[in-house]
Amino acid sequence: MHVHHSPDAPAAEEIDFATFLRSDIRVGTIIAAEEFPEARKPSYRLRIDFGKVIGEKKSCAQIAANYSPEELVGRQVAAVVNFPPRQIGPAMSEVLTLGFADGAGEVVLFAPDSPVPNGSRLF
Repeated sequence: MHVHHSPDAPAAEEIDFATFLRSDIRVGTIIAAEEFPEARKPSYRLRIDFGKVIGEKKSCAQIAANYSPEELVGRQVAAVVNFPPRQIGPAMSEVLTLGFADGAGEVVLFAPDSPVPNGSRLF
């Protein structure tokens, strides 16, 4: 399944609420961000703290166009935490960090308006 990263992406097929709930989307705080030069597109390797139930997870994210590693640390993000881990070059990505495409097709991270406890689940 290819996901289009643009504001003009076509609508996805209809699903029911039970299907939506199978995606476990949680908030976590980025505790480390470093450049990932081996990736095809400018990317970072992130370590994200999702609280005591989910714990600390790694993610590879193509977000270098809009963020520096320094400004990412301490920031809350949302991620799908129940996908199987994916090998991305030399790195393992355990969660999918979520974002939206800006006008240039680059990723803008998805985060809550106000701080929430790490591990809070989207509903």
